[in-house]
Amino acid sequence: MPNLRHSVSYTTRRIRHGEVNNRDYTFIKEDVFRRMAGKDEFVEWAEVHGNLYGTSRKRLEAMLNKGIDVILDVDIQGARQIRKKYKNGIYIFILPPSPRALKERLKKRRCNSKEEIQRRLKRAVDEIRDYKKYDYVIINRVLDTALEELKAIIVSEKFRIENTDSLWIEKNFLRRRVQ
Repeated sequence: MPNLRHSVSYTTRRIRHGEVNNRDYTFIKEDVFRRMAGKDEFVEWAEVHGNLYGTSRKRLEAMLNKGIDVILDVDIQGARQIRKKYKNGIYIFILPPSPRALKERLKKRRCNSKEEIQRRLKRAVDEIRDYKKYDYVIINRVLDTALEELKAIIVSEKFRIENTDSLWIEKNFLRRRVQ
């Protein structure tokens, strides 16, 4: 989608094989992250699985000010924080097709210990309890299908009545005589 961008979060975790700095995440040291958080440079931030993650206020506002639609990939802590600041956001909960599929996906990363996978699975169950607080749910069975569902949500949201230019309708149809 031409007007859609992914927000690149900051993190203190180690870079994984295949990841690229400033594409997947902006990887920084913990002291730098905490200094940024202390200066309120994040619209949301949280400690997740022993690492810090945050969304840059400056980066997000720059994109929004250009009229760009922005996807934020955040956990439930981040979504709660963002919802307080961005009331008109669209909140989409993305689920794996099953606990077994989630476990397999975590194993395929080959960067988590068995203990870490168990912690993540437990946390996932706790987070999934919040799914009803979101506007939409996508079950990511097949990535391409999930992406199409995401696109459908984004497109349909643009045509909601509250996003319609009512002044244009008034000017072009309701104040004008049809000839």
